[in-house]
Amino acid sequence: MVSSANQILETPIEFLKGVGPLRASVLKKHAEIFTFNDLLNYFPFRYVDKTKIHKVKEINSDAVFIQLKGYISGLRELGDGKNKRLTANFSDDSATIELVWFKGIKWIQNSIKEGYEYYLFGKPSIFKNYFNIVHPELELSSLREEKSINIRFQPVYSTNESLSKKGLDSKGILKLQIELLGRVSETIDETLPNEMLTNLGMISRKEAYRHIHFPADTEILEKAQYRLKFDELFIQQLEIISFRLQRDVKVKGYKCPEIGSFFNLFYHKILPFQLTEAQKRVIREIRNDMRYGKQMNRLLQGDVGSGKTIVALMCMLIAIDNNMQASLMAPTEILATQHYFTIINLLKSTSIKVALLTGSTKVKERRIILSGIETGEINILIGTHALIEDDIKFKQLGLAVIDEQHKFGVAQRAKMWTKSHIPPHVLIMTATPIPRTLAMTFYGDLDTSVIDELPPGRKEIKTYHFYENSRIRLVEFIKTKIAEGRQVYIVYPLIAESEKLDFKNLMEGYDHLSEVFPLPEYQIGIVHGKMKSDVKEYEMKRFKEGISNILISTTVIEVGVDVPNASVMVIESAERFGLSQLHQLRGRVGRGAEQSYCILMTSNKLTQDAKVRMETMVSTTDGFKIAEVDLALRGPGDLSGTQQSGLMDFKIANLATDQKILQLAREHASDLLANDPVLEENNHAALKSFLINFRKGKYNWSLIS
Repeated sequence: MVSSANQILETPIEFLKGVGPLRASVLKKHAEIFTFNDLLNYFPFRYVDKTKIHKVKEINSDAVFIQLKGYISGLRELGDGKNKRLTANFSDDSATIELVWFKGIKWIQNSIKEGYEYYLFGKPSIFKNYFNIVHPELELSSLREEKSINIRFQPVYSTNESLSKKGLDSKGILKLQIELLGRVSETIDETLPNEMLTNLGMISRKEAYRHIHFPADTEILEKAQYRLKFDELFIQQLEIISFRLQRDVKVKGYKCPEIGSFFNLFYHKILPFQLTEAQKRVIREIRNDMRYGKQMNRLLQGDVGSGKTIVALMCMLIAIDNNMQASLMAPTEILATQHYFTIINLLKSTSIKVALLTGSTKVKERRIILSGIETGEINILIGTHALIEDDIKFKQLGLAVIDEQHKFGVAQRAKMWTKSHIPPHVLIMTATPIPRTLAMTFYGDLDTSVIDELPPGRKEIKTYHFYENSRIRLVEFIKTKIAEGRQVYIVYPLIAESEKLDFKNLMEGYDHLSEVFPLPEYQIGIVHGKMKSDVKEYEMKRFKEGISNILISTTVIEVGVDVPNASVMVIESAERFGLSQLHQLRGRVGRGAEQSYCILMTSNKLTQDAKVRMETMVSTTDGFKIAEVDLALRGPGDLSGTQQSGLMDFKIANLATDQKILQLAREHASDLLANDPVLEENNHAALKSFLINFRKGKYNWSLIS
């Protein structure tokens, strides 16, 4: 049942007094305001403090904006043509200041009432050694006192030129909010149970909406912001946790109880190194998920070089031991190919059949692969997006591994569910550490495993920040390392010249480095995304085999390239990259026993954010610490591809700054659903009604890993 408040809030915005069809079309196009509810949730982005009233004599050169209360007199026109202006005196019991208008002179003359008391708000400026205020805001004090909503802490709303042309600047939107609150304020339903409100000491939902738009002071504003942030995060966590509960009940998975010959042969005879304790723990967690018939949905986090691929392979062997198939989907051909060669080399002494399917696979070979996976002859299929095409049919897909999952949209990952009549177990891997707040929101419906231990013998990568004037030093360093038998990556942010961005580009860099590192002493390879795949593979093969000393590349080598002999990563124009990318790129070295280095090359002029990024990279190799700094700098963004059920479309909550509120919201959502999984209790009726309305028209992506 939809409440009367929800019915009112769903009213199209054109039916609000002061809007109409023309303004409605602009609001819909430029502010995504379609209904009363959209306008109600169009929150101010800042506030102007009009609670303080100053005296004219208190004005000084430090004043930015100031509010005065006094009388206008001496209204007069001065000058001609372009120099025409309107001036007046504004006086209180302390002094007088001049007011000046250059536009709208006739309208202002007709609207100002001399001798009446006004509130004035404006920015003082100095002209010929005297203060004046140009184009001040004026409001009759008698009108302010009559208003049902006394706006002394004035909200400022986001707007643009198209909105302003229709009278919908910040003041215009404010007038609509006053009209709207007058209509809907008394019908805004409470959604939280009374007990929760009392325990948390929060104001009501109705009060929160009133005070977010029209706060009397900063204290009540903070209470309103806290309540509405909690609401957003609480509803989101309710959705995630309830979907997870539904999935656990409704979605059955394959039973994989056996640890058989393939797993044991690999573990005891083939595995070329000892697993870390972290890898062993994660394998146990995944095995427990797969053995009981509940579909696994697990997120595996592990920093670059932590050994996620080996863990994934051993879990695939569990599926194969139970007469099922496995797949591994990667975002790029380079990464898919890397996985393919790693896995076939590890399994070459077994009878397990592995195939690689990408967009470059020849038609004849593709036909053979399709037949092999449909008959079950192929045990493991590795590939790119090609794995989710409609003609791919597995005999019995038991485990689907998705690597670098943030590169895929949710809708793409969801297609893996259609590849088997029972949904396969799903293991999502990422080498991009996810801050706790994002893990609770983007992946809150998944179980999480973390490989928090690097393989023994790995040395921490030393990272340095060089400015452009250190280039000679850089060249000498590279030559020294090549002389020691090492190899070098040099990564550029651009492929070709950009007129707008003054950064080094790959092709220019290649020409320059070919002169600095001449043939035959040095061999330079080049790889970028616009190359044909066979040419790209040729260059990568030369580098992996040690024929090329230097590989010049764009971020196409960000993930998946594993060359243990490469011990130097140079990142040109490093200020162009985000922290996550810088960390990923650094992870391409340090994969052997030799000491490795990452050199961040930048221009001398850096923004404050860029300086923080460089300092962070130099000071730590901890991916989780880096991810937290990245979140604080950039905000959450759309890190999960297709946004799940609109759950990330926050109007007021900020995952970078509201971590404590999120944690509190998750705890209360978990407790509530533990006691009332389907919200049947009477005191949850309003919340259930709100959730039903919230879910309207939304595809349930949260059931998809």
